[in-house]
Amino acid sequence: MNLPLLDRKHDFDVGALPAAGLATSLERRRLRLYIAQILGDAAALFAANLVADLLYLGSAYLVKHSFAYVTLPAQLLLPIFLTIALHNGTYSLESLKDWRVAAWRVFAALAISAALLNFVIFFVRLKADFSHTTFVIALVLAALAMMGARKVASAVVRRRWGPSPINVLVIDDGGPPFELPHSYRANAAEHGLSPSLGDPHALDLFARYVRNMDQVIVSCPPERRVEWAQVLKGSGVHGEVLSELMREIGALGVIHREEIDSTTLLVSAGPLGLRARASKRVLDIAVSLAALTVALPILAIAAAAIKIEDGGPILFRQNRIGRRNQLFSIYKLRTMKVERTDGDGHRSASKDDDRVTRVGRVLRRTSIDELPQLLNVLKGDMSLVGPRPHATGSLAGEKLFWEVDQRYWQRHSLRPGLTGLAQVRGFRGATHQEADLTSRLQSDLEYINGWTIWRDARILLATTMVLLHDRAF
Repeated sequence: MNLPLLDRKHDFDVGALPAAGLATSLERRRLRLYIAQILGDAAALFAANLVADLLYLGSAYLVKHSFAYVTLPAQLLLPIFLTIALHNGTYSLESLKDWRVAAWRVFAALAISAALLNFVIFFVRLKADFSHTTFVIALVLAALAMMGARKVASAVVRRRWGPSPINVLVIDDGGPPFELPHSYRANAAEHGLSPSLGDPHALDLFARYVRNMDQVIVSCPPERRVEWAQVLKGSGVHGEVLSELMREIGALGVIHREEIDSTTLLVSAGPLGLRARASKRVLDIAVSLAALTVALPILAIAAAAIKIEDGGPILFRQNRIGRRNQLFSIYKLRTMKVERTDGDGHRSASKDDDRVTRVGRVLRRTSIDELPQLLNVLKGDMSLVGPRPHATGSLAGEKLFWEVDQRYWQRHSLRPGLTGLAQVRGFRGATHQEADLTSRLQSDLEYINGWTIWRDARILLATTMVLLHDRAF
């Protein structure tokens, strides 16, 4: 669908924005810039080392010795510097906003790493045969180069990205009006945006608007603040509701914005930072590629068995609720009779389900039917580990999932998973009672609040123990 353009106030040229997202992803640009800065800083250390040797020791020294020998100080300093720089915010949003902050942090990282290197050399009595004078000269040159590069980067970012390195979306839903410089604005009524917790399609539309946003601020009447807070909590972005402090909103904090001389409530924040999401994505891609390679013969045999049994399609596609409550098409091997498949998921599969084919029973029992979801992982719709995605019509007892507990939408702040904490705890299968959903929801929220890459690894290992399960039907 083509979404209408938003109005980005003050000095921003909107241009022709793509239909898949109302703004380009500045997060991806920031990531590329961070990588470029890391590579640039490494190059600056080595170049400064060579220039210092040339200035102090002469060209004959460089000709006489190998590159590895003359750049030994840079080789020793680089890993220490990068470790400190990554932890002190040298490559961070704050550093992009103000080049002076960036310059100070890169200087601090250089100074601390140089001191640590000298301490290590002295402590372990390492025979580091290089001139201390050239080392100091190299440090000064590297610092000047890195700090100068930050000032240039700041100017380039401002010229190509605009005055702000982040995308901010302001949604006006009838609350107090305000002007926030350098932000996108959307009138909720004009754009069809509403906090409809009972309408997955409305949430899908909202997800498209916030897809490439770093922050979302909603201005709405008091009676709609709680609903907007719930929607924002499941969006996976930094979300704020313009309001006085209200206990029932479940605010994470109060933020005073000097630009508008008003107060907002922080009601949601992305559960994972950029580095955490990057490490999780690397794990997803590496394991999925390896698993698909191993599983190809199994998938081929299963596909042939499905086709031989009734001649129907091999894959089953169904809309599921994904990250930021956005709908996506999930892939599974078809295990039910063609005429009995349930696209909306109104009826959960049961142990003696008459819709399941003979081949399907084997595939479900062994969890082989879930293997095509590795393609969803590679596409970025899913992760290896996360809350399991549900169909829009899934029922717990007689109620839709989100009618049982409004916190249900919060589980979508991360990508849905091929497996999850709830699954390894045995919470799988049909949801005949509301309690069947509540136990899973509690595990999902626990996973989101306590995520670590090591927990993902443990869940993956634990999953191998429950692939064959008496509730895998």
